[in-house]
Amino acid sequence: MDTLAVKDPLLAPLIKETQEFRVEKGPANGPYEVLVEAITHQSISGKAAATIFGRVKALGSNGRIPTPEEMLKLRKPALRKAGLSGAKILAMKDLAKKTIEGVVPTLEQANQLSDEELVKRLVSVRGIGAWTVEMFLIFRLGRPDVLPIHDLGVRKGWAITYGKKHMPNPKELLKFGERWRPYRTVASWYMWRACQRAGHAALRKIRPAKVRKRPPADAHRKGK
Repeated sequence: MDTLAVKDPLLAPLIKETQEFRVEKGPANGPYEVLVEAITHQSISGKAAATIFGRVKALGSNGRIPTPEEMLKLRKPALRKAGLSGAKILAMKDLAKKTIEGVVPTLEQANQLSDEELVKRLVSVRGIGAWTVEMFLIFRLGRPDVLPIHDLGVRKGWAITYGKKHMPNPKELLKFGERWRPYRTVASWYMWRACQRAGHAALRKIRPAKVRKRPPADAHRKGK
């Protein structure tokens, strides 16, 4: 990644000292299948999520994830029995509906859409945020210029790499990351590596992003 090192010399030592950038793409599933799994995994441990996801797949034909059409036909008691909460059931139904409507694209269609368009479409699904879509872009589609500005690992890695006591807030990281274009995925990957190298003790010292104090509402008023 010589180009990235030239763009950001302070990143060069990390690039030199760590392994070469490599992202192993996950199974070639489309957005619908990936988001069904993502919704299942929200806010629960990996082992429990895997169990529930297995039950959800068992509701589909041939033991596969229910198709959008099948998902819409599934009744709430069946999905609850599988282990899904009420909020996740609503999210699954909305995902299925938007997939049938064409808002959520197929894998082939997704490969033709820009990062921005994919984020716009997929975050319209109930319960899906930008971070989930960004992970899909990086680890399923292999997009090279994605910067997950809300990811704690990326933000902490940035603080470690650049010798800062505080994490950047998302807006600050977005601005800083302009220098990494068109390789922001690569830079993010190295921020994750910086976290791994730092160890728990160093990471605990990293403080949350600074909260900028706003001036009082009357700060700019002229005295009488």
